[in-house]
Amino acid sequence: MSAFTVAELDYLASQPLMRFASASTSGRPDVAPVVFEIDSDDVLTAGFDITHTVRYKNIQSNPRVSVVVDDLASVNPWSPRGIKIIGTAVIEEFDGSPRFRSSPEVIISWALNDTTPGIPKMERRKVG
Repeated sequence: MSAFTVAELDYLASQPLMRFASASTSGRPDVAPVVFEIDSDDVLTAGFDITHTVRYKNIQSNPRVSVVVDDLASVNPWSPRGIKIIGTAVIEEFDGSPRFRSSPEVIISWALNDTTPGIPKMERRKVG
């Protein structure tokens, strides 16, 4: 069974960018917009030369990350939807370049699995 629901996977596949947040060991936060893809239950992201990024340095010493993918399904009525994934990241080599593989521990989504009109339903679940 996948960590993500079918609705969440469909939504993630439709979105071009996510925000990737990491923190230094002293707690200094960093967030960056990045492209991504889903690989089974993991979120993958790379870049042109990630070895020179703050997130690369952060993950080497603190693997805790959060990523957010969200948008507005409509502005009238106001209809935000999205997903937040909290977990850990590792740096791995792929085709001779480093990339990040983030594994979810907690998934929080809103207005994806229950699309009943009105206040978007937020769901939170632990993975694993």
